[in-house]
Amino acid sequence: MTNSDSDKSQIRWAKLAGFMYLYVDVAYGLGVTIANRLEVPGNFVETAHRIMGAELLYRIGLSSMLVGSLCTVFLAMGLYVTLKPINRNLALLALLFRIVEATIFGIECLFSFIVLRAFMGSDYLNALGANQPSLLMNVRSAVHADAFTIAGLFFSMGSVLFFYLFVRSSYLPKVLSILGLCSSALVTITCLASLVFPHPARVLQLGWAPIAVAEFLVGVWLMLKGVNLQPQAN
Repeated sequence: MTNSDSDKSQIRWAKLAGFMYLYVDVAYGLGVTIANRLEVPGNFVETAHRIMGAELLYRIGLSSMLVGSLCTVFLAMGLYVTLKPINRNLALLALLFRIVEATIFGIECLFSFIVLRAFMGSDYLNALGANQPSLLMNVRSAVHADAFTIAGLFFSMGSVLFFYLFVRSSYLPKVLSILGLCSSALVTITCLASLVFPHPARVLQLGWAPIAVAEFLVGVWLMLKGVNLQPQAN
């Protein structure tokens, strides 16, 4: 493969990564929005009634999050191919972090579907007994919260490494690379704080806002412009 072909391939992967940045954020955002609309923390009866009345919508939400976890692999691969000329080992490490993130979210979605099947079917409810569905739903809520936080840690570590490589390169405008790097580091702090303080103040949730903005801006830039492969002037 000539240098020209290699550059074109690298730009195509970068544009794929840009599209996946946007697609993954939309998929996760849709899934979380639907789940938050239907689930009432600590109130199994109300949650069950809401989900039974909108089972299809709830399944769409879970499926959307599952699609988001699947597409995270494409996103990570696109970033890996784009950034491996800067440092192959760091790019590979970042890829592995993001794959673990996607795996955790995928397992959490699987558990959510199992719980849904358990308390939506009368046969399962009879087998579990009167109190078990409530306990199962409470366990699901706890698993969802902790899985999201732990997956967020793997996400943030992979994102820190990818954006660090962007900072070292001339692929993106420096301001976007630095915004992504700092925002990713903030997610790490936010997730660790959420694990230490099980009931964090709402202000901790704001720690995700900067990375959402950074990923949107970087996603749009990569999708439309690709990466700048011209060497930086000394």
